[in-house]
Amino acid sequence: MNRPLRHIALFCGILTLALLLRATWVQFAENDELSNHKKNRRVQIEAFSHPRGDIIVGGKSITGSKKTPGSDFEYKRVFKEGPMYAPVTGYFSQAQGATFLEGVHNGILSGNDDRLFIKRTLDMLTGKKQQGGDVITTIDPKAQKAAYEGLVNLNAKGAVVALDPRSGKVLALASTPSYDPSVFAGISPEEGRAFERLGDRKDKPLNNRALREIYPPGSTFKILTAAAALEHGVVTDIDKPTGAKTPYKLPLSSTRIGNDVPDANCDDVSMKTGMQWSCNNVFLDIALKVGKDKMRQTAEQFGFNEEQYIPVRAVASSYPEKLDKPQTALTGMGQGSLTSTPLQMAMVTAGLANDGRVMKPYLVEELRGPDLTTIEKAEPHELNQAVSEDTAKAVQDMMENTVENGTANKARIDGVTVGGKTGTAQHGADVNDERPYAWFVSYAKNADGDAPVAVAVFVDPSNMDIPRSEIAGGKLGAPIAKAVMEAVLER
Repeated sequence: MNRPLRHIALFCGILTLALLLRATWVQFAENDELSNHKKNRRVQIEAFSHPRGDIIVGGKSITGSKKTPGSDFEYKRVFKEGPMYAPVTGYFSQAQGATFLEGVHNGILSGNDDRLFIKRTLDMLTGKKQQGGDVITTIDPKAQKAAYEGLVNLNAKGAVVALDPRSGKVLALASTPSYDPSVFAGISPEEGRAFERLGDRKDKPLNNRALREIYPPGSTFKILTAAAALEHGVVTDIDKPTGAKTPYKLPLSSTRIGNDVPDANCDDVSMKTGMQWSCNNVFLDIALKVGKDKMRQTAEQFGFNEEQYIPVRAVASSYPEKLDKPQTALTGMGQGSLTSTPLQMAMVTAGLANDGRVMKPYLVEELRGPDLTTIEKAEPHELNQAVSEDTAKAVQDMMENTVENGTANKARIDGVTVGGKTGTAQHGADVNDERPYAWFVSYAKNADGDAPVAVAVFVDPSNMDIPRSEIAGGKLGAPIAKAVMEAVLER
């Protein structure tokens, strides 16, 4: 072989080797990236080539799959009672992707999870279409309906979260205004426009207000302030006068803060009476005495300053680290720079109802294969012993008195022990330039003293046609909480 031919052969050999190396690199090193690339239509076609597994509530599927004629995407997702369950399911769309449980457990629902490999292989060998598994939720359908309809009947933007304090199970998770995920589940131009219209709406129906939005919790936070005071020895007797005067003068400030009840109800009263009438002066003074570090420590024991995964991600509620004395005092009544999700306030309420033990909230009871075998089963997990049992029982005493004799009386249920706390949270750049938020938190005990349900209700009345004087947690939130608790107790 002459020299030119050797050079040509060597050059071709190098090209062949480079081609083999590149093919190997693409097939193995870049496999996942290319498989999941948004422009890889073959992967999308495969994803919609077979019916999807279902999300189950109360033993019944709330999702389904239907054929889409005229498209290379053979099936699309359908949702039953979509708006009521959208904060739980999220959406699964041929054009918009997946969110919440549809996204978190996409592997199980699609059948692509590694734990379904054997089943998937057998189906391939026998010529069966790939099948997805099911996601069994902890949601109580009657509690969910009570939560959702309560908000819809108010025509309110808002959220409701109900937990089982003993286990952490999420019993209800509602957010309004909501949307029907079926409306944009396909890839047609009309469905694309429907999704765009939802995104353009000022009331933001695609937002999950229960998990992904934070608000000042207002006076519902006073239950945590009371727990911090008892736990750190600032208050040792809930019936002893606190010495807090009204109106209360913030430290280092000329600002005086009053109450929504006559001064005689709140001037130099005990913490129990302060809870009963939601006396701002009492809890401003207590938070200042507890101090920002111990207040924050107690808040963090209940879950503040940390994202929660249920397994859908919930944003972190915030008790800030750097606060001056006026700001610290304001956190005692749930104002200032303090923020919370409805889930977080449900966790605080549930933890106190469960004698100080905060259980990790979870939304999925079981993951099930297409052959109905259990792939994964949830187990209750303690997040923290946030406060002592004695502290929790003292706060329960105050909350139950507030329902029987105070501002939370609209949550009473005949023959049932109920504890509750109202909240009205100011917000806006100038604090009072926006209509306030209304909050309500509560729990109910069964005959043996256990609490099977704790509820947090959040109402944003900005689009409600009611006077400002009617905006209060006890008026707007308590009836919803009561309905949710009754639904769980009936079960």
